[in-house]
Amino acid sequence: MKEERLNKCLMVQSDAPDWFHAAIADAGESRFVDVDGCAVHYLYWPAKEEAKGNLLLVHGGGGHAHWWSFLAPMLAKDLNVAALCLSGMGDSDPRLSYDSDVRVSDMRGVIADANFVAPTYVVGHSFGGFMASRFGQLYGGELTGIIIVDTPIRPPEKRKEDVKRRPRMGNKRYYSDFNEALKRFRLMPSQPCKNAFLVEHIGRHSLKLDPKGWCWKWDGGAMANQRFGEPFHEYLAAATCRKAFIYGEKSKLMDDDTLGFIKGLVGKEAPVIGIPEAHHHLMLDQPMVFVTALRGVLTAWRHA
Repeated sequence: MKEERLNKCLMVQSDAPDWFHAAIADAGESRFVDVDGCAVHYLYWPAKEEAKGNLLLVHGGGGHAHWWSFLAPMLAKDLNVAALCLSGMGDSDPRLSYDSDVRVSDMRGVIADANFVAPTYVVGHSFGGFMASRFGQLYGGELTGIIIVDTPIRPPEKRKEDVKRRPRMGNKRYYSDFNEALKRFRLMPSQPCKNAFLVEHIGRHSLKLDPKGWCWKWDGGAMANQRFGEPFHEYLAAATCRKAFIYGEKSKLMDDDTLGFIKGLVGKEAPVIGIPEAHHHLMLDQPMVFVTALRGVLTAWRHA
């Protein structure tokens, strides 16, 4: 009865196109892997055709695997695809402390559990892009490439100001009713989005029922501001695998200075692609264009 109630809470009520319903019907396999004593959750889709590689999808801060679950079935046409919940977020267990090394361990644990071998690619959106940069620096030899998606990697002096201005998200509120909590769901950073069904999909998968009531699926320690304090620009510059950058042309996190700085970090040969009419959460704004851009980068790398 409890499981039936939870499943009903996950059903999108907004009008949605056929492609979305088809994607959600292909839900992927829910898996857990133990990474240094922490149960890390991920969703897995095997390639529908002969696999030409493997793809790990990494969500943003406070996110979860379902930020990708409406896109992953399309990407799994000729790729084995996994989307994880970083520890302390989504359906993964919390940890006592967090840093980028811990996140890289989460990602490597999923890659190993899914039996991903070369070629393997990592796509990281927002906060996930910071973590992908660290992965590329530490273990770039294990990857064919990383694709950073609208991650605001700025010079050190600007990063310090960003950390000061960021809202603190360590404290959680509890709600007695699921629908009441769902009404409070907001994209961060805030932005308009015409695809209400996708925002609703993300919101419904962002809540869990605790003894105190409904609350968001993230641990307070995982969302503290110090998670942005590392020299991610150095990590990206030192990444030893291929690199690409995709951004929303209307993203409030991307200005000319930031974009120019990132182009210098990824190198002149790296693809840098702007998605028209897309804000920071570009997979919600322009899902089909985003999938096309990802496929284009991966195909170009495969044929290079």
